Amino acid sequence: MSDGSGLGDRIEALGRASDAARGRLDDRVVDDARATADRVAQRLGLTAEHTVVAIGGATGSGKSSTFNALAGVELASVGVRRPTTSWATACVWGRVGAAQLLDYLDIPPRHQVMRESLLDLGKEDEALQGVVLLDLPDHDSTEVSHHLEVDRLIELTDLMVWVLDPQKYADAAIHTRYLAPLATHQEVMLVVLNHIDEVPPDRRQSMVDDVRRLVDADGLTRVPVLATSARTGEGVDALRAEIAERVRAKQVTRARLEADLRAAASRLRQASGASGHPELSPERIATLEDSFAAAAGIPAVVQAVESAARDRGRRATGWPVAAWVSRLRPDRAKRLHLDLGKDGAALAGRHRTSVPMTAHVQRARVDAEVRAVADEVSEPLARPWGEAVGRASVSRLPELGDRLDVALSRTHLDVERVPLWARLVRVLQWVLLLAAVGGLAWSAVLVADPRFGVDRPDAPHAGGIPVPAVLLVGGVVLGILLALLCRALVTRTARGRARSADRRLRSAIADVAEELVVQPVRAELAAYDSVREGLARALGT
Repeated sequence: MSDGSGLGDRIEALGRASDAARGRLDDRVVDDARATADRVAQRLGLTAEHTVVAIGGATGSGKSSTFNALAGVELASVGVRRPTTSWATACVWGRVGAAQLLDYLDIPPRHQVMRESLLDLGKEDEALQGVVLLDLPDHDSTEVSHHLEVDRLIELTDLMVWVLDPQKYADAAIHTRYLAPLATHQEVMLVVLNHIDEVPPDRRQSMVDDVRRLVDADGLTRVPVLATSARTGEGVDALRAEIAERVRAKQVTRARLEADLRAAASRLRQASGASGHPELSPERIATLEDSFAAAAGIPAVVQAVESAARDRGRRATGWPVAAWVSRLRPDRAKRLHLDLGKDGAALAGRHRTSVPMTAHVQRARVDAEVRAVADEVSEPLARPWGEAVGRASVSRLPELGDRLDVALSRTHLDVERVPLWARLVRVLQWVLLLAAVGGLAWSAVLVADPRFGVDRPDAPHAGGIPVPAVLLVGGVVLGILLALLCRALVTRTARGRARSADRRLRSAIADVAEELVVQPVRAELAAYDSVREGLARALGT
């Protein structure tokens, strides 16, 4: 049945679309689409040699009489013996392969009749070979179970024959509940005006025309309207021939399944909308990342990194005595618990930074930017998808504080590393300090012991100045001058460290924004694309 029709692919496409829409669109529409895909797939796996034809109608319409007339024998009770049809009866032409189909229809064995097993074998109608003819319960019965049975079997029927009677053919119950809603299934429907023998001959055509008008108003412009009399047999042969022709063409079942797929996919598309795929702009993502960076306190951290790098650089290049004094001042990186070095990633799981918690203003900015992301994506989407995107965008925001803190802890800020040039300056500073200390000690010895006085002819001098004084004064002055000269280079290095830390921190924060907001939003867009593409395939567009 599916050869060349692509029904299998379309069933899978509708199933994928239904699964992707789950939790995002109206559950009733999604459940209907999923059930339709499963039902069509199940019917596709059953016999293609049989066509299910159902006779439906109201109480007194002659529905069961029409069923008996088509079967050629009286199988369904009519008239005063059973005012209403309480269960479905099946008459089957062709036993082979029918058992599974009857199980699929859930027709009890006691309500099944194999036409070829009846005693009047000579009267068997070969034209209806392969037909499973159903006499449905009355759709206007006061019993709820009858309504449910009619609705259930209508979904499983390949060809639906609606029987009207001259007195109630305009009844709104059948038009609003069954005919109009099935406008998408015109190719698998027939409408019969029964009891035509009870209508005066001069009024028959006008009544048929009036039925035609009502059926057209229901959107069933391609559905044939036939006039019959099950009692006299008038028009029954034409009805049988119409059914037989459709059965012989082997197109009814496939047409019904395709109509079911189209109808379910159309309802799902109506709920989903058919707008194009929206994209998150890089500018919007960048603005979101900026708000996350502000909430994480990145400016304060970068400032602390610059201050710490500057202080450490000055201690390394400054005069050692002044460096010792500077160690008494607190280190901002250590105070914020950011100076974890290369072990930061390992320590982050059990360590928290001391960066101040997100302020209300910063959190409000984050919330506003998240809403802006959702609004930008949702603008072209139908309301259910917009709401789904909105829910996804904030679904992980409760994790924001912890995730930002972990991102800061795991980022190696390179604060503790002292540049090579600064280490060389430190060695030079120590050499100068040792020279000054040596000069001081030498000068003290000279002052303390006259035998080593500077006035002696053999006392060491440099340019007329005693060497101890040169060592003392030169060591101190050169050390201070070297420290002052290195301050500009230290400041430049500290700013470079700050810029590097800013890039690393923002990269880590961008990953947090991607995981907490961007990825959930893109997951909704991927689901939307899956629904849109699946429905396009299911509809054959």
